[in-house]
Amino acid sequence: MKIADIYRFLDELSPFELQEAWDNSGLLVGDFDQEVDTVVLSIDVDEELIERLKANTLVITHHPIIFGGLKQLRFNEYPAKLLQRMIQKNIANIAMHTNFDQTHLNTYVAEEILGYRIVERDGFVAYMDVNDTFETLVRKVQKAFKLPCMKAVRCHDTVTRVALTTGSGASLIKEVNATCFLTGDIKYHDAMEAKTIGMSMIDIGHYESECYFGDILEKYLINLGLSVIISPSKNPFTYM
Repeated sequence: MKIADIYRFLDELSPFELQEAWDNSGLLVGDFDQEVDTVVLSIDVDEELIERLKANTLVITHHPIIFGGLKQLRFNEYPAKLLQRMIQKNIANIAMHTNFDQTHLNTYVAEEILGYRIVERDGFVAYMDVNDTFETLVRKVQKAFKLPCMKAVRCHDTVTRVALTTGSGASLIKEVNATCFLTGDIKYHDAMEAKTIGMSMIDIGHYESECYFGDILEKYLINLGLSVIISPSKNPFTYM
């Protein structure tokens, strides 16, 4: 099947026009006329994955391998080192990032992983009504995402309304209207801001909250008659 046909299918499933202005989703490496037999789904592209792949494979990733503008291609640096090997093996790449967050990923995590029903959504933010103590919610989140340790900002003893943004969503703090905000990559100054405005936060991990990308997308692609492989993407962090 040609990449153009797969791209059209993906665009209908999760329109690329929904991506944020700063994002770089779409066909990043390859040619729309290229024929592929195998599709690999992964959060990211790394050296180990590229070496395992056969030539003429399409890799559909969550994160774009090319994010900012490239001013040079130095093959001992990221991402040029990976791009060089991909081109040598004729490996194509389509990224589905912020568009997929809005259409599929946040919903899946809220309902299938956390077990809550979404009662409202506002762009990247999904809202759920709960009635838990803060401690109970923290332990539920830890178990759901299999987190070895927890990082949280506690402003309430009881949580009634939860907001969720997978990945790194702390920049949305000012737009969130909830008792507690679940997102990943919470930094020190994010925590200080949350304390000031009185909003609890629980860090659900960037990788941990997005590792379901392949599981979600696979069921749609196998209907196209393609051979679909989910790559066991690795968390770049090691918890000590």
